[in-house]
Amino acid sequence: MNITRLYSQGACILCLVAACAAISAALAADYPDKPVRIIVPSAPGGGTDTTMRIISPKLGDVLGQRIVLDNRPGQSGNIGVEIASRAAPDGYTLAAMIASNASNPAVMKSVPYNLERDFAAVSLAAVMPNVLTVHPSLPVRSLKELIALGKSRPGQLQYASPGFGSTAHLAMELLMSMSGIKMEHVPYKSGGAAFISVQSGEMLMMFGNVMSSLQHVRSGRIRALGVTSLKRAGAAPEIPAIAEFYPGYEASTWYGLLAPAGTPRDIVNKLHKAVVATVQDPATAKLFSDGGADAMASASPDEFASFIRAEVKKWAKLAKDAGIKPE
Repeated sequence: MNITRLYSQGACILCLVAACAAISAALAADYPDKPVRIIVPSAPGGGTDTTMRIISPKLGDVLGQRIVLDNRPGQSGNIGVEIASRAAPDGYTLAAMIASNASNPAVMKSVPYNLERDFAAVSLAAVMPNVLTVHPSLPVRSLKELIALGKSRPGQLQYASPGFGSTAHLAMELLMSMSGIKMEHVPYKSGGAAFISVQSGEMLMMFGNVMSSLQHVRSGRIRALGVTSLKRAGAAPEIPAIAEFYPGYEASTWYGLLAPAGTPRDIVNKLHKAVVATVQDPATAKLFSDGGADAMASASPDEFASFIRAEVKKWAKLAKDAGIKPE
């Protein structure tokens, strides 16, 4: 009797699984039948907003629906991503993820979401290297000379950043940990304010994104010493990669898409394929290239999930090793 009941229960479970799979496939077949909203956790005009505005026209064409961008800035991307985490898991609300979402847990006392628990990874969309820039008054013309100067004046050199725990702050912390130098961090309220401070000579150096820095580098207002990607940036091949001096160094800004946890896998896969088709579109890829970024999709949603986990682990280790206390 027990064996009969066990087989009966097993058959019911299999039927339930099959039914759920059939429903999921049916939902994916009809998806999307209305506009898709992407919550952008930054203000209009920022790097994340620009990235989403580049991909949204083609992504909408591929999906056959309009893409609506909803800007929800604040708390280094936390506000917008938290809102997305509470959305219905039906594929109609997505989150634009930025690199700082993976580093925030290492530098903030409280983060209102858990990337692994609250989201289904969809795909990476673009990667943009940061670039180490210095004011021309600093007597260095290469990364090697900067490191030598830093070692001769431990703790005396200062660098600007858009704020505590920002990508730029952590990029410098990573460089200091790998090179053995010590410098003083001076956080500003925004990337724009920090950038102006370096241009004016108030501060001597900072990490900034390639898109906003290159024109000023080429005009001679600031000097570039290295980019944070593993290889030289296509938009500026004359600037060496820091990894050429410190193998493995990488601290680029990247952007991707997440769906709320529980979104049917078939819909996640459909979104992933749409992102791949979007970033492989020559016109879209050129828009990224012209801005100093590389259009780049993950091979699969699982690969993007693994990438996110690795980023979270990387910055948590750096924060611990550098003695950075969450604020």
